[in-house]
Amino acid sequence: MDEEIIQEEEAIAEERTEDAARLGATILYRPIREVATMKPAICVPPTTSVRAAIQRMQDQGVGCVLVEAAGELVGIFTERDVLTKVVGAQIDLDTATVGSLMTPEPEALSPDDRVQYALNKMTVGGFRHIPLVDDDNRPVGVVSMRNVVDHMVEVFRTEVLNLPPSPRRVFRAREGA
Repeated sequence: MDEEIIQEEEAIAEERTEDAARLGATILYRPIREVATMKPAICVPPTTSVRAAIQRMQDQGVGCVLVEAAGELVGIFTERDVLTKVVGAQIDLDTATVGSLMTPEPEALSPDDRVQYALNKMTVGGFRHIPLVDDDNRPVGVVSMRNVVDHMVEVFRTEVLNLPPSPRRVFRAREGA
């Protein structure tokens, strides 16, 4: 009898390992281009004013703009750049350019690279956005950490979205996020 229980437990463990491998493949091994919530790249030239770049980001609901010159990616200007390089600094938003504050020559991926590479670059590099470029280094998109999380939620839709409300935490108003 004990032998049967052990065999059954081993079969269950093996099944769970196979399920995890299938889910990992579903999430991580897909090409980035299949992440449904991605938006096209918003590109600006390096001469764009910081104010105009921030306005574009706000208008488009994105966390960064890609900076391009002669059709090629030369930099990225992100909400983090706004917080660390603009807020609290004596910068004239109308005369300062994104070219002077951007991160030059950012790491980039192809839309055909797998999601796992985007996660690796974001985690190891501490990035929230990875530019996507074609073979000629032309910007074609951006993948964000939010896109990857949304992709994972889509895979685990039932498990994530069908949770009962937490009885201990009731928020009256949403602030901050």
